[in-house]
Amino acid sequence: MTLTSSLLEAARPIWDAQLDHPFVRGIGDGSLDPDVFARWVVQDYGYLKEFARIFAWATAKAEDLESMGWYARVLDMTLNTEMELHRKYATRFGISAQELESAVMWPTNRAYTDFLVRTAADGDMADLLAALLPCAWGYMVIGQALVQEGTPADSRYSDWIEQYASQEFAAAGEWLRDELDRVAAGVTPRKEARLREIFLLSSRYELRFWDMCWEGESW
Repeated sequence: MTLTSSLLEAARPIWDAQLDHPFVRGIGDGSLDPDVFARWVVQDYGYLKEFARIFAWATAKAEDLESMGWYARVLDMTLNTEMELHRKYATRFGISAQELESAVMWPTNRAYTDFLVRTAADGDMADLLAALLPCAWGYMVIGQALVQEGTPADSRYSDWIEQYASQEFAAAGEWLRDELDRVAAGVTPRKEARLREIFLLSSRYELRFWDMCWEGESW
C-alpha cells in the first residue's frame, strides 16, 4: 500500500462524513439554499488567497525543476485565473468583487489557512503535501461522487460539480498524490506518523469548513 493510500484509509471516516454532509448533499441535488452556498463562495475566496501561498512555498522548496515549474504554474493559475473565475462565479449569487475582497474570514477558515501556511513554511515538502492534499484530492473525490449521481438543473451547482469532477482537476490531484508518495518514499515510522497527523488534521478542517458554511460563524 502506498503512503497516500494509507493516509486515505486513516481519514476514511472523515471523508465519508464530508460526502454525507447536508451541504454537500444539497449541492448534489440542487436543494441547497443559495444564500447558504454564497457563504462558501465568500469564504472560499479568502481561502484561495492563502492556498496560493502554499504553492509559493512549494515552488521555493521543490527539489527539481520539473516540480518547481508545476507549482509555479499552479500558483500563477490560482492568482491570475482561478480567482478571476471565482469573482465571476460570485456574481451569479449577487456577490460583488468588492464584497469578496472586504469579507472577514470566519474563525474556522482562519484557523485552517493559518495551519496550512505555517505547515508549508516550517515543514518540509512532505509535510506541505500532506497538508494540502485533503483539499486538492478531497474536492476531486466529492466532485466525482456527485457527478455520478447526476447534476442538478441549477447551473450554479452543476457547474461547481463538473469543475471538481473534471479530468483537469483529477490530473492535478493525482499528480500531487504521486508527488507525496515520491518525496516521502522510505521515511521513518516516526515521520510517517507525523504525515498522518497532518493529513488527518487537514481532513478534519475540510469537514469543519462545510459545517462553518452550513451553520454560519462569527467572531
